[in-house]
Amino acid sequence: MYIDILTKIEKNIVSYLEQRRIVTQNIKLQKTIDDFEGDVTLVLFHLQKKIDGGKQEKINLIQLGEDIGEYLKQQECIQSFNIIGGTFLNMKLYDSDIVKALEYIYNAEHFFMFDKKNKNIAVEYCSPNTNKPLHLGHLRNIFIGSSIVNILKEVGYDVRTLILVNDRGIHICKSMLAYLKSGEGKTPDSTKIKGDHFVGDFYVLFEKMLQDQKKELGVEDNADTPIMNEAKEMLKKWEDGDGEVMSLWKKMNMWVLEGFEETYKKLGVSFDETDFESQTYLLGKEIVNEGLEKNIFYKKEDGSIWVNLEPYGLDNKLLLRGNGTSVYITQDLGTIDMRYNKKPFEKIIYVVGDEQGYHFKVLKSILMLLDKPYAEGLYHLSYGMIDLPSGKMKSREGTVVDADDIIAEMIDKALNKIENTGKYEDNNEQEKIDIAEAIGLGALRFFLLKVDPKRRLTFDPNKSIDFNGDTGPFVLYSNVRILSILKKLKEEVRSEGISAVTSLEDIEKDLILLIYEYRNKLELSANTLNPSVLASYALTLSKAFNRLYDTLPILKEQDDDKKQLRIMIIKLTSKILTKIFLIFGIRSINKM
Repeated sequence: MYIDILTKIEKNIVSYLEQRRIVTQNIKLQKTIDDFEGDVTLVLFHLQKKIDGGKQEKINLIQLGEDIGEYLKQQECIQSFNIIGGTFLNMKLYDSDIVKALEYIYNAEHFFMFDKKNKNIAVEYCSPNTNKPLHLGHLRNIFIGSSIVNILKEVGYDVRTLILVNDRGIHICKSMLAYLKSGEGKTPDSTKIKGDHFVGDFYVLFEKMLQDQKKELGVEDNADTPIMNEAKEMLKKWEDGDGEVMSLWKKMNMWVLEGFEETYKKLGVSFDETDFESQTYLLGKEIVNEGLEKNIFYKKEDGSIWVNLEPYGLDNKLLLRGNGTSVYITQDLGTIDMRYNKKPFEKIIYVVGDEQGYHFKVLKSILMLLDKPYAEGLYHLSYGMIDLPSGKMKSREGTVVDADDIIAEMIDKALNKIENTGKYEDNNEQEKIDIAEAIGLGALRFFLLKVDPKRRLTFDPNKSIDFNGDTGPFVLYSNVRILSILKKLKEEVRSEGISAVTSLEDIEKDLILLIYEYRNKLELSANTLNPSVLASYALTLSKAFNRLYDTLPILKEQDDDKKQLRIMIIKLTSKILTKIFLIFGIRSINKM
């Protein structure tokens, strides 16, 4: 059975290290950085420990690199090698082996498939409030969450998607109260305003009413205003099940949820399970009582129940108020328990902004104290906030960028771009809009995914739509170029028989080695829960293809073996880019 050269090198390295009793950790080769000599690189710094009689001792990495390199040369796996700083072992391969690797990947469909891992993962993302429309921050959340789901599925996990809709609380009552005071019986249908925007306008109006009252009364505390007291009274009525309040709540929530559904449909997003805070906020009390009975929690004189988390580097946390009412952490304790009992999972990932980091540390610590089987698997996938060029978004002041508005703006910018190219004169208006949607939404998704989730970012619509930058449109255009070349093919591509090519151009070699990295990049993205790994890889792959396109003939190449090799390269490049588009939720197009 043929083993491609890179797999052969990895296996030989593992075999050699085991002979030396050196601790190995998932040996993976990576493409050598452009500024250094070599084709593939082994990172040495994690191979620092040798097992000898049960003891571990450090070893000389430079000497180890020399030993590995010489061993691989003896096995005729590599042509030459060099070591950089005792950290990187760079290896130069035989061109003939790289050609064989390309032929292997082209014909091995399983290269793009992963074994089922038989592990269940739950991913919660989006989690909006029903008092306002989705905003730009929600888009980053949705794009990260949906991409992570697709990445995990691609590498073999069984994944279910969850959403918790925050449909209760004082913030919901603010919109309701403002509507009662100023709504005049209007509806989204009567005003032709999308439901979530309609309700959101009243949330903004409440804030204006509040500020006006504070100014009029000369007070600084919101609690000193009549309108805030009215909102609190409305929340109390909701908790008591008041008929009129509940009727208004259901009606306004329905308007918002219908609006959300329109946006989800536009984004191609759906969820396996939807939970509502109004149905889960009482959950968790039994778990708190369980902890009290086991002396894990403690009760104060006022009847409130607390947990001491100082052993975890945290403080004491309130779990139930003295009057028996829940706090937010109580609800989360109940919700995760409910979800696990419905369908057990090995891991649950919460895609939530980094400002909630403390909350999830508390939640996990409590579950660990309770010895819950799902405690260890709780993971907070935090992400940084999005700023506008003008500053931070603030929804209560009405200065937030609504998701629908930015989606429409991106599509409009894309439409202007394609109309200026003069390539779409034969397309009707609807066809142009469809293409603009693919480009505009692709630009938006890629811009928000190409940055590491943990980093804060400033969203610039103009930069995101640039066809020549590190953008989604650039990657889309690179794939369009490939599809255009393949469309001109007049003969079938050979699936083998290119071994006559024994010498490769540097750019050919670069692209083949980048293609080989696809599996590693996908696994790294899954292991780190970081879609930006794939986005960066897509950009690197696209740039390498464009270098090949600009410097070497493809269809006009006179040597048939070289021509077939280059066609194989670009077909695999397109296949990988298309897979990444699907993972990111970007629609591939064949004309730009």
